[in-house]
Amino acid sequence: MKATTGSRAARWPKPVPPDDVTEIFRRFAEANPHPNTELHYKNPFTLLIAVVLSAQATDAGVNKATPALFAKADSPEKMLALGEDNVRELIKTIGLYRTKAKNVIGLSRALIENFGGKVPRAREALETLPGVGRKTANVVLNVAFGEPTIAVDTHIFRVSNRIPLAPGKTVREVEDGLEKIIPEAYKLHAHHWLILHGRYICQARKPQCWRCLIADLCRWPKKTALPG
Repeated sequence: MKATTGSRAARWPKPVPPDDVTEIFRRFAEANPHPNTELHYKNPFTLLIAVVLSAQATDAGVNKATPALFAKADSPEKMLALGEDNVRELIKTIGLYRTKAKNVIGLSRALIENFGGKVPRAREALETLPGVGRKTANVVLNVAFGEPTIAVDTHIFRVSNRIPLAPGKTVREVEDGLEKIIPEAYKLHAHHWLILHGRYICQARKPQCWRCLIADLCRWPKKTALPG
Protein backbone atom coordinates (compact mmCIF):
# COMPACT_ATOMS: atom_id res chain seq x y z
CA MET A 1 0.00 0.00 0.00
CA LYS A 2 1.30 3.41 -0.90
CA ALA A 3 -0.01 6.76 0.21
CA THR A 4 1.23 10.27 -0.14
CA THR A 5 0.84 13.51 1.73
CA GLY A 6 1.07 15.49 -1.52
CA SER A 7 2.83 18.78 -2.08
CA ARG A 8 1.69 20.04 1.30
CA ALA A 9 4.30 17.83 2.99
CA ALA A 10 7.04 20.34 2.19
CA ARG A 11 5.15 23.03 4.12
CA TRP A 12 4.25 20.89 7.10
CA PRO A 13 5.68 21.81 10.52
CA LYS A 14 8.52 19.85 12.05
CA PRO A 15 7.54 16.78 14.09
CA VAL A 16 6.74 17.35 17.74
CA PRO A 17 9.77 16.93 20.05
CA PRO A 18 10.34 13.74 22.08
CA ASP A 19 8.96 15.16 25.33
CA ASP A 20 5.73 16.08 23.58
CA VAL A 21 5.50 12.62 21.99
CA THR A 22 5.71 11.09 25.46
CA GLU A 23 3.07 13.47 26.75
CA ILE A 24 0.76 12.71 23.84
CA PHE A 25 0.79 9.00 24.58
CA ARG A 26 0.61 9.58 28.33
CA ARG A 27 -2.68 11.42 27.75
CA PHE A 28 -3.98 8.72 25.43
CA ALA A 29 -3.15 6.10 28.06
CA GLU A 30 -4.77 8.09 30.85
CA ALA A 31 -7.97 8.56 28.83
CA ASN A 32 -8.15 4.96 27.56
CA PRO A 33 -5.85 2.59 29.48
CA HIS A 34 -6.93 -0.60 27.71
CA PRO A 35 -7.83 0.08 24.06
CA ASN A 36 -8.60 -2.76 21.70
CA THR A 37 -9.71 -3.46 18.18
CA GLU A 38 -13.33 -2.72 17.36
CA LEU A 39 -13.51 -5.86 15.21
CA HIS A 40 -15.41 -8.75 16.79
CA TYR A 41 -13.59 -12.07 17.01
CA LYS A 42 -13.40 -15.27 19.03
CA ASN A 43 -9.81 -16.45 18.67
CA PRO A 44 -6.67 -15.70 16.63
CA PHE A 45 -8.13 -17.36 13.54
CA THR A 46 -11.37 -15.37 13.55
CA LEU A 47 -9.38 -12.21 14.27
CA LEU A 48 -7.24 -12.93 11.21
CA ILE A 49 -10.36 -13.44 9.09
CA ALA A 50 -11.98 -10.25 10.41
CA VAL A 51 -8.90 -8.17 9.64
CA VAL A 52 -8.66 -9.62 6.11
CA LEU A 53 -12.33 -8.78 5.56
CA SER A 54 -11.84 -5.23 6.88
CA ALA A 55 -9.57 -4.19 4.00
CA GLN A 56 -11.30 -1.29 2.21
CA ALA A 57 -14.32 -1.79 4.47
CA THR A 58 -15.46 -0.46 7.83
CA ASP A 59 -15.15 -2.40 11.07
CA ALA A 60 -18.89 -1.87 11.62
CA GLY A 61 -19.67 -3.42 8.24
CA VAL A 62 -17.45 -6.41 8.95
CA ASN A 63 -18.99 -6.88 12.40
CA LYS A 64 -22.45 -7.16 10.82
CA ALA A 65 -21.36 -10.02 8.58
CA THR A 66 -19.02 -12.08 10.76
CA PRO A 67 -21.35 -13.36 13.52
CA ALA A 68 -23.10 -15.71 11.09
CA LEU A 69 -19.80 -16.67 9.47
CA PHE A 70 -18.02 -17.40 12.75
CA ALA A 71 -21.02 -19.30 14.11
CA LYS A 72 -20.50 -21.77 11.27
CA ALA A 73 -16.70 -21.65 11.02
CA ASP A 74 -14.36 -20.53 13.80
CA SER A 75 -11.38 -22.65 12.73
CA PRO A 76 -9.48 -23.23 9.47
CA GLU A 77 -10.88 -26.74 9.21
CA LYS A 78 -14.49 -25.59 9.56
CA MET A 79 -13.94 -22.70 7.17
CA LEU A 80 -12.49 -24.98 4.51
CA ALA A 81 -15.42 -27.37 4.98
CA LEU A 82 -17.86 -24.48 4.65
CA GLY A 83 -16.53 -23.75 1.17
CA GLU A 84 -16.00 -20.64 -0.90
CA ASP A 85 -19.57 -20.39 -2.18
CA ASN A 86 -21.01 -20.34 1.34
CA VAL A 87 -18.39 -17.92 2.60
CA ARG A 88 -19.13 -15.63 -0.32
CA GLU A 89 -22.84 -15.67 0.47
CA LEU A 90 -22.24 -14.88 4.15
CA ILE A 91 -19.94 -11.91 3.49
CA LYS A 92 -21.62 -10.46 0.39
CA THR A 93 -22.44 -7.21 2.22
CA ILE A 94 -18.70 -6.45 2.49
CA GLY A 95 -16.81 -4.74 -0.32
CA LEU A 96 -14.69 -6.96 -2.56
CA TYR A 97 -16.47 -9.98 -1.08
CA ARG A 98 -15.68 -12.33 -3.98
CA THR A 99 -11.94 -11.85 -3.71
CA LYS A 100 -12.11 -11.93 0.08
CA ALA A 101 -14.05 -15.21 0.09
CA LYS A 102 -11.38 -16.74 -2.12
CA ASN A 103 -8.65 -15.47 0.23
CA VAL A 104 -10.47 -16.74 3.33
CA ILE A 105 -10.57 -20.24 1.89
CA GLY A 106 -7.01 -19.99 0.59
CA LEU A 107 -5.55 -18.87 3.90
CA SER A 108 -7.54 -21.50 5.78
CA ARG A 109 -6.06 -24.18 3.54
CA ALA A 110 -2.57 -22.71 3.96
CA LEU A 111 -2.91 -22.66 7.74
CA ILE A 112 -3.83 -26.34 7.74
CA GLU A 113 -1.16 -27.42 5.28
CA ASN A 114 1.70 -25.25 6.48
CA PHE A 115 1.06 -24.34 10.12
CA GLY A 116 -0.88 -27.22 11.63
CA GLY A 117 -4.11 -25.24 11.61
CA LYS A 118 -2.66 -22.57 13.92
CA VAL A 119 -2.19 -18.87 13.22
CA PRO A 120 1.58 -18.34 13.18
CA ARG A 121 3.17 -15.84 15.54
CA ALA A 122 5.59 -14.37 13.00
CA ARG A 123 5.07 -11.57 10.50
CA GLU A 124 6.94 -13.33 7.71
CA ALA A 125 4.82 -16.45 8.10
CA LEU A 126 1.57 -14.49 8.24
CA GLU A 127 2.47 -12.62 5.06
CA THR A 128 2.64 -15.91 3.15
CA LEU A 129 -1.11 -16.32 3.61
CA PRO A 130 -3.52 -15.22 0.85
CA GLY A 131 -4.93 -11.75 1.49
CA VAL A 132 -2.50 -10.99 4.31
CA GLY A 133 -0.13 -8.05 4.01
CA ARG A 134 2.07 -6.27 6.50
CA LYS A 135 -0.74 -4.22 8.07
CA THR A 136 -2.95 -7.27 8.62
CA ALA A 137 -0.01 -9.23 10.03
CA ASN A 138 0.82 -6.39 12.43
CA VAL A 139 -2.78 -6.22 13.70
CA VAL A 140 -2.86 -9.97 14.36
CA LEU A 141 0.51 -9.92 16.09
CA ASN A 142 -0.58 -7.04 18.30
CA VAL A 143 -4.12 -8.07 19.18
CA ALA A 144 -3.81 -11.87 19.26
CA PHE A 145 -0.28 -12.22 20.60
CA GLY A 146 0.47 -8.97 22.43
CA GLU A 147 3.34 -7.91 20.21
CA PRO A 148 4.10 -4.13 20.22
CA THR A 149 3.57 -3.76 16.47
CA ILE A 150 2.12 -0.71 14.74
CA ALA A 151 -0.36 -1.37 11.94
CA VAL A 152 -0.56 1.82 9.90
CA ASP A 153 -3.96 2.32 8.29
CA THR A 154 -5.39 5.47 6.70
CA HIS A 155 -6.24 6.93 10.11
CA ILE A 156 -2.76 6.48 11.53
CA PHE A 157 -1.19 7.72 8.32
CA ARG A 158 -3.27 10.90 8.48
CA VAL A 159 -2.78 11.53 12.21
CA SER A 160 0.95 10.90 12.11
CA ASN A 161 1.39 13.36 9.26
CA ARG A 162 -0.92 15.96 10.79
CA ILE A 163 0.38 16.27 14.34
CA PRO A 164 3.04 15.52 13.01
CA LEU A 165 4.53 12.55 14.87
CA ALA A 166 6.42 10.64 12.21
CA PRO A 167 5.57 12.17 8.83
CA GLY A 168 6.16 10.07 5.75
CA LYS A 169 5.12 9.74 2.15
CA THR A 170 4.39 6.02 2.45
CA VAL A 171 2.77 3.77 5.01
CA ARG A 172 6.07 2.01 5.67
CA GLU A 173 7.88 5.33 6.28
CA VAL A 174 5.26 6.25 8.86
CA GLU A 175 5.42 2.83 10.51
CA ASP A 176 9.22 2.93 10.76
CA GLY A 177 9.10 6.50 12.05
CA LEU A 178 6.56 5.68 14.74
CA GLU A 179 8.57 2.64 15.80
CA LYS A 180 11.53 4.95 16.45
CA ILE A 181 9.77 7.70 18.40
CA ILE A 182 7.08 6.01 20.50
CA PRO A 183 8.36 5.21 24.02
CA GLU A 184 8.51 1.49 24.76
CA ALA A 185 6.01 1.85 27.59
CA TYR A 186 3.32 2.91 25.10
CA LYS A 187 4.08 0.80 22.03
CA LEU A 188 1.72 -2.07 22.82
CA HIS A 189 -1.38 0.12 22.56
CA ALA A 190 -0.02 2.92 20.36
CA HIS A 191 -1.66 1.91 17.12
CA HIS A 192 -5.08 1.52 18.75
CA TRP A 193 -4.87 4.95 20.36
CA LEU A 194 -3.90 6.51 17.04
CA ILE A 195 -6.59 4.65 15.07
CA LEU A 196 -9.31 5.66 17.52
CA HIS A 197 -8.04 9.22 17.57
CA GLY A 198 -8.17 9.37 13.78
CA ARG A 199 -11.54 7.64 13.56
CA TYR A 200 -13.41 9.75 16.10
CA ILE A 201 -11.48 12.99 16.67
CA CYS A 202 -8.85 13.76 14.03
CA GLN A 203 -11.16 12.96 11.15
CA ALA A 204 -10.25 13.50 7.53
CA ARG A 205 -12.70 16.18 6.43
CA LYS A 206 -13.26 18.12 9.63
CA PRO A 207 -11.19 17.15 12.66
CA GLN A 208 -12.86 17.92 15.98
CA CYS A 209 -9.99 19.92 17.38
CA TRP A 210 -12.17 21.44 20.12
CA ARG A 211 -12.55 17.93 21.59
CA CYS A 212 -8.92 16.89 21.10
CA LEU A 213 -6.99 16.11 24.26
CA ILE A 214 -3.66 16.80 22.53
CA ALA A 215 -4.65 19.97 20.63
CA ASP A 216 -2.12 22.09 22.53
CA LEU A 217 0.69 19.76 21.43
CA CYS A 218 -0.44 19.30 17.83
CA ARG A 219 1.30 21.54 15.27
CA TRP A 220 -1.26 21.21 12.50
CA PRO A 221 -1.84 24.77 11.21
CA LYS A 222 -5.51 24.33 10.25
CA LYS A 223 -7.17 23.50 13.56
CA THR A 224 -10.95 23.72 13.53
CA ALA A 225 -12.90 25.97 15.86
CA LEU A 226 -15.86 25.08 18.06
CA PRO A 227 -18.84 24.42 15.76
CA GLY A 228 -21.59 27.01 15.52
